[in-house]
Amino acid sequence: MSPASTGASTAVGAATSVPSPDSADSRLTPGGPGYRRMSFALFLAGVATFALLYSTQALLPLISGEFGVTASDASWTVAAATGGLALFVLPMSALSERFGRRTVMTASLAVAVTLGLLVPFAPDLTTLVVLRAVQGAALAGLPASATAYLAEEVRPKALITAIGLFVAGNSVGGMSGRVITGWVAQEWGWRVAVGVIGALAVACAVAFRLLLPAPRHFVAGSLKPRVLAGTVRDHLSDPLLRRLYAIGALFMTVFGGVYTVIGYRLTEAPFGLPQGIVGSIFLVYLVGTVSASTAGRLVGRLGRRGALYAAGGTTAAGLLLSLADSLPLVLLGLVLITAGFFAGHAVASSAVSKTATHGRAQASALYQSAYYVGSSAGSTAGALAFHAGGWAGTVGVGLLAVLGVVAITVLGTRAARLAARGFQPCGKTA
Repeated sequence: MSPASTGASTAVGAATSVPSPDSADSRLTPGGPGYRRMSFALFLAGVATFALLYSTQALLPLISGEFGVTASDASWTVAAATGGLALFVLPMSALSERFGRRTVMTASLAVAVTLGLLVPFAPDLTTLVVLRAVQGAALAGLPASATAYLAEEVRPKALITAIGLFVAGNSVGGMSGRVITGWVAQEWGWRVAVGVIGALAVACAVAFRLLLPAPRHFVAGSLKPRVLAGTVRDHLSDPLLRRLYAIGALFMTVFGGVYTVIGYRLTEAPFGLPQGIVGSIFLVYLVGTVSASTAGRLVGRLGRRGALYAAGGTTAAGLLLSLADSLPLVLLGLVLITAGFFAGHAVASSAVSKTATHGRAQASALYQSAYYVGSSAGSTAGALAFHAGGWAGTVGVGLLAVLGVVAITVLGTRAARLAARGFQPCGKTA
């Protein structure tokens, strides 16, 4: 049985992890033994990853105040972390092919949480940015390894749901990190707030390692650069995967820009909210938890491209609503942006895992790399646009990114129609 038919991955090198029919039957499924432990463990990994990765985002106005820098300068504490992750996710995925998904995820979390306890002691902005970049690089072992682990250990029909739960953990981590830091910083400053997030991540990392079941379908591969380069080349030559990578990057451009700048907008006129309340705004991430975990049902009703159109339309509507100088409308806009983003991300990332027939860790790594490049670009571009044109400038950047998502999905729709007529000039369809 081929990897395409079983949903198993092929490791880098000569070894392949193609399960036999019996081993395929033993993969995890909702309601089966080990599935809940696995889901909760990866949920906690997602919480720790996003809580650490974006631990400074809600605190940017305070960081700007302490170091006397602009919003665009302070935004580098976010962009450096996501940029470090984007640069190292592919090498870390290669290590996971050789040493195992669970081993790499555990090591990555251990290094990242250690750095999380050092970040509060940064004496200046440059040191803070460097520590955040290294922390992002350490976290790179989580996203691609987690999705590859799921693709190998979970039955194909349950894959979208399982990845949706992992993405839901990301949203909870992003939300809790921002809410906690907002209230703690209001009383004790941003340094204590970041330290609290570091301690929370330590607890999540320990629980993750204790709960995650040992892999049963992983077969170690080679670390030969030539083989790895060939795998990457195969993925980048696939038109469907290229479209999915671009979609992930564009969705994250919107999200990174909006949530990097929203703290500045809400602390300034006409809102003038205190830091604790601004942090609580990130409770809207709960909407992302729901939309990510229900992405499988959305695809079932609308199809993959229909789900992407719906996610893009929801995100665009939220951006336009957020232009209002009414706090309830801004909050509703954030709800729609968050729901659309997490739904689109869950659909695109699960499609990558299902599309790749070999080197799934590398396929997922390329998606994660594009995704976090989008985050870094969105954080920087959103802050620069805000500096130049206010919130309307940030919204403009977001709308351009959504337009890109729609255009790419239209190309996928056109390719599908041509394929249905017997033509397939662009390869696989999105």
